[in-house]
Parts: sequence; structure tokens; C-alpha cells
Amino acid sequence: MKKYMLFLTLPLCLMILTACAVTRTDEKKIRDVEFTVIDKEDIPQEFLTQIEEEKDGQMKLSYADKGCLYAARGYGTQDTSGYSVTVNRCYETEHEIRIDTSLLGPAKGEKILKKKTCPYLVIKMEYTDKQVEFDMY
Repeated sequence: MKKYMLFLTLPLCLMILTACAVTRTDEKKIRDVEFTVIDKEDIPQEFLTQIEEEKDGQMKLSYADKGCLYAARGYGTQDTSGYSVTVNRCYETEHEIRIDTSLLGPAKGEKILKKKTCPYLVIKMEYTDKQVEFDMY
């Protein structure tokens, strides 16, 4: 009987302990965040170095510098040219800045080169100390 109780209580304890994690995925939007998509030459050098190291894989980075917050999102190596990243929405909640992005494929009729590319997007916004969360939708 003791073994039977042990086998019942152990999984129950594990379920209870793993359910204690706090997530904030249901937070309400406070406001839209104004941002600017920036060119490679406008990215702070330290952040650009970090992007170059990470761009071959799924990339979700943020960086603060001189009163601005930068966020970079990439989808890793693509087999051809013509891919781009777009921001669908960017907004603030009580605890986070949320950024929803998409990878867009080559447009119909676009000339495509058979070379590997690593498309990414960098946006610049007003500084906040809130954590940046990507693609929560």
C-alpha cells in the first residue's frame, strides 16, 4: 500500500511544482509603441557585432544605447534571395514590449538568386527598461 501511495503522490507533486511557473502571456495592451526600421549603417556597432554572430539561426535580440531601445529579429539562413522580415505589431503591456514579426518570401515575379541569405530586421524605439518579447501570438 505504501508503494502504491508513493506512485500516486510523486506524479502529483511533480505536477504541482511545475505548475507554479508564472507567465504573463495574457497581459493587456497598454499602447502601441512607435518604432523606426533602421538600416544596417544606423545600428550601433556593438549590437551589429552581436547580430552578425547570431544571424544564421533564429535571432531575437534587444539592445539599449543612448536613450534608445533596439530590437532585432531574424529567421535564420534562407536558401535564396528575396526574403524579408516585417513587423506586424509592436505594443507595450504592463511588464513587456511585445513585437510580432513575420518572414515574407520572395514576391511573385521577383528575380531570385540561388544564394543563401540571412534576412533580419532591426527596429529602434524609445528606451524602456521593460523586457522585449517576440512573436507571442
